[in-house]
Amino acid sequence: MSEPFYVTTPIYYVNAEPHIGHAYSTIVADVLNRFYRLTGCKTFFLTGTDEHGDKIVASAEKSGQTPKEYVDRISHLFRMLWPKLNISNDYFIRTTDQNHKDTVRRILSKVNENGDIYFSDYEGLYCVGCERFYTQRELVDGKCPDHQTEPEVIGEANYFFRMSKYQDWLIDHINRHPDFIRPERYRNEVLSFLKEPLEDLCISRPKSRLSWGITLPFDENFVTYVWFDALINYISAIGFPDGEGFEKFWPFSQHIIAKDILKPHGIYWPCMLKSAGIEIYQHLNVHGYWNVNEGKMSKSLGNVVSPLQLMDVYGLDAFRYFLLRDMVFGLDSEFSEEALVGRINADLANDLGNLVSRSLTMVHKYFKGKLPDSGAPEEADKDLKESALDLIDRYETLMKNQAFHKALIAIWEVISKVNKYIDTMAPWVLAKSDCDRLSTVIFHIVETLKIVSALLWPFMPGSAEKIQDQLGLAKKGEALKLDDVRAWGKERAEKPLVKAPALFPRIEEKGLKGEAGKAPRKETRKKEEPMISFKEFQKMDLRIGTIREAEAIPGSKKLLKLTVDVGDERTVVAGLVGHYSEAELPGKQVLVLANLEPVKLMGVESRGMVLAAEDGDDVRLLMPDGNMPPGSIVK
Repeated sequence: MSEPFYVTTPIYYVNAEPHIGHAYSTIVADVLNRFYRLTGCKTFFLTGTDEHGDKIVASAEKSGQTPKEYVDRISHLFRMLWPKLNISNDYFIRTTDQNHKDTVRRILSKVNENGDIYFSDYEGLYCVGCERFYTQRELVDGKCPDHQTEPEVIGEANYFFRMSKYQDWLIDHINRHPDFIRPERYRNEVLSFLKEPLEDLCISRPKSRLSWGITLPFDENFVTYVWFDALINYISAIGFPDGEGFEKFWPFSQHIIAKDILKPHGIYWPCMLKSAGIEIYQHLNVHGYWNVNEGKMSKSLGNVVSPLQLMDVYGLDAFRYFLLRDMVFGLDSEFSEEALVGRINADLANDLGNLVSRSLTMVHKYFKGKLPDSGAPEEADKDLKESALDLIDRYETLMKNQAFHKALIAIWEVISKVNKYIDTMAPWVLAKSDCDRLSTVIFHIVETLKIVSALLWPFMPGSAEKIQDQLGLAKKGEALKLDDVRAWGKERAEKPLVKAPALFPRIEEKGLKGEAGKAPRKETRKKEEPMISFKEFQKMDLRIGTIREAEAIPGSKKLLKLTVDVGDERTVVAGLVGHYSEAELPGKQVLVLANLEPVKLMGVESRGMVLAAEDGDDVRLLMPDGNMPPGSIVK
């Protein structure tokens, strides 16, 4: 029996409406939750909202509402957003829930009984945006690194948690469990912070300054610090201390967070749990920022992008796919509309959509929608089957290590292989000459497509289920487990396969909608082209080149690495995939711009540019009328 799986998002602070950063964290948790369900695990997926603290009061006042009215409204926006993004959470917690408030007071009492809370005067550097005190060494040029504002000096009497007491224990725990915080860069960041003496944590605010919070169980004049309140949601939501959910899921807990809240989750939370005598969570999984215009997306900086608007413009599954494919988990990524459209056109429309459409069209055309049985497989068939089955094992490993982009790359390698298999096998030719061979080829195409659809389900559940429905499968979505598709040929169609409409229509550049929320922009070519002088033209070193070798660049869908003789042999990277095969390029003579400044593309240095003509999707190399010696000057 598989172990249970418990995944949490941060509970989102309701001082502003949801944006793409919230959507990414939640979609990551959703993808993991769906993946573990495919493996047969019992799962629990938690998300929710954090509703106490200084910023909530300030935001409520600004909107002309009471704090309760304000948090009800914003929390509702989050709750309503997740179904629209196809989020499969089991529970939505609010820190204003009575059960949660009771649990916070219970934990505070336990920690206090253990002698880990004391009362003291304190003066420190307080960032209102972060709602926490900073040490001088944590600031960047005297400012909060996240909000770029100078913290206020605040002095007052408060209650403190003896966090320093647990510093050595925490260092030892992290060292003994190397994957406790991952990726490794964030584990190292926490350990680096812990090299300095750990200060005790201020865990209260006087009601004379802030009344919107959970009252301390041992002093009615103070409310709980928002982080000591918020972090406890991960156990209050599953029934701490005696609930069945807590006993079943907490030992397998995994938190998904962004790197800006690493310190509370990587330091405060483990120490709080240790003090309260509660088992430590299993993993802290930390992702980077989505940047817009080369800056972190932030409510306070005003550069947020609405996930709902993006979904409405480009489609939900395309949006989910882009977020998981274009961010390496743990690193920052730059959001751009152009990159999103590029993914839709290249990966979804050209590769996946084309594969589904051509495959089901052939089943309908040659077998009236009924999947044929396989005859004796040939080497090409065995190779495709082996690649598809190997993919399942690779996929499982990558998903368990949060390598989502690599899992998608692996899926697309097989998609590319099936498309190439179709081109090589040429079913349209077999249909005229060898029906038995045609049956075998179509069978292997469809079986591979079943595997692809199952592995895509966590990322693009709607599209995956459409494919499975078009394949006539009785099991769809969560019901089609990895073990089902691993048993090659087991899951057969229960009804005729049908012609498939385009899953992802191509988006023409002129149809780009601009940044979400803005009016569509028109792409028009200027009538007056920029002019250059003859002297400037003479600076271009145009030569005849002979292509000696061509090979694919790992990880790239468009680029080929060419070895070109232009009087000397050099490497030139060209976007010719899909227009020319690697086998047909060697020996061709082409025009090369030889004095182009070298540039690295996908880790390969390109010294020059091969010239080509482009008309829509059609690309053709520019070639001399007859053979010329390599290096001949073009005049």
